[in-house]
Amino acid sequence: MSYDPKPNSLNDRLKVRLKELAEKHRRYGHIRLYVLIRREGLIVNHKRTERIYRQEGLSLRVRRRRKFAAVVRSPLPSAARPNERWAMDFIQDSLWSGRKFRTLSIVDTYTRECMTVEADTSLPG
Repeated sequence: MSYDPKPNSLNDRLKVRLKELAEKHRRYGHIRLYVLIRREGLIVNHKRTERIYRQEGLSLRVRRRRKFAAVVRSPLPSAARPNERWAMDFIQDSLWSGRKFRTLSIVDTYTRECMTVEADTSLPG
C-alpha cells in the first residue's frame, strides 16, 4: 500500500504565483520570493515554497566569479652586497607535551646568513 498525497489547491496556487514572480524577478531566489508571497497575504511555510521552487526548476544558476587579469609582476632585483635585503619567516611546531611554539628567523638573502632566531610559545604575527 503506497501513500498518495491529497491534491492541495494551495500548492497549485503557489506554483503559479512562484512562476509568475520568478519570471518577473529573475535574480530573486526562493527566500525573497517567499517574502513576496507572504506580503501578498498567502500564509505558507518557507520549506514548502523552497520545495516547489526546486521542483519547478526555478533555481538560480550559481554565478562564477570573474577572473581578473593578473598584474604583471616584476621580479625584485637580487641583493648585490651583504645587509642589503633580509627575509623573515615564522615557523611553528609543537613540543612533545603538545604545547605549540613559534620561531621567527631573519636571514640575509645575499650571504644566506641567519641574523637571528627568536623562539617563544607566544610569538604573535
